[in-house]
Amino acid sequence: MTDVPSGDDWLSLRERAWVDRMRFEKRRSEFRLGRWTAKNTIAVLLGRPRTPEALPAVEIDRASDGAPAPMVGGQPAPVSISMTDRADQAVCVAGPPGLGLGVDLELLEPRSDAFVTDYLTPAERRFVGATPDREERDLRANLIWSGKESALKVLRTGLRRDTRSVEVSFPDEASREGWAPLTVRAAEGPEFPGWWRRYGDFLLTVAASEPFAPPRPLVDPPGLATAAPAHAWLPRP
Repeated sequence: MTDVPSGDDWLSLRERAWVDRMRFEKRRSEFRLGRWTAKNTIAVLLGRPRTPEALPAVEIDRASDGAPAPMVGGQPAPVSISMTDRADQAVCVAGPPGLGLGVDLELLEPRSDAFVTDYLTPAERRFVGATPDREERDLRANLIWSGKESALKVLRTGLRRDTRSVEVSFPDEASREGWAPLTVRAAEGPEFPGWWRRYGDFLLTVAASEPFAPPRPLVDPPGLATAAPAHAWLPRP
């Protein structure tokens, strides 16, 4: 959040109009953070300048189902993206046109038994309950939730769809260092390969419609490597 300019001259006219209609500071600040991250991602990948004068030509439009639809110069951008933000950090994952993508960023935070019961499948509940360690239990619950969110973005439904209609699983041999694989299976059959990684208090998952290599950061080391959760939108005393 601290990287985002204070002014709005880097937004397109339509994006500025959207911001102006937002009543709540939390929504407004998260919208600006997400757009700043996505615009810079697209500019880097396409070799475009990232100046305030150039970024308005990169616009994150909305598809009819609510998914981000990147535009450059008023035309569809030659890239697929997915966006997420949490606790003053944002991530944009990008891939080739036509690839279904989903990304989700979560905090490693306590999850209640009711949460696990209400939103996870029986197999996922068994996976969460198989460890006596409370922190590991919370990690598993949050990781499953994040994987679901990523897959629901690939399906372009988001949380309009029952979270129990997709099931997250992990190979037994998955390493906790760097990127580790995951798979999300939809109730109607399709499987979505993915990856997950822990950055301190943050958990990041990525899923796609086709197999893909672990994501490569456009900034090395990535900002999440040293990030601390914050909430800049909260009123100051």
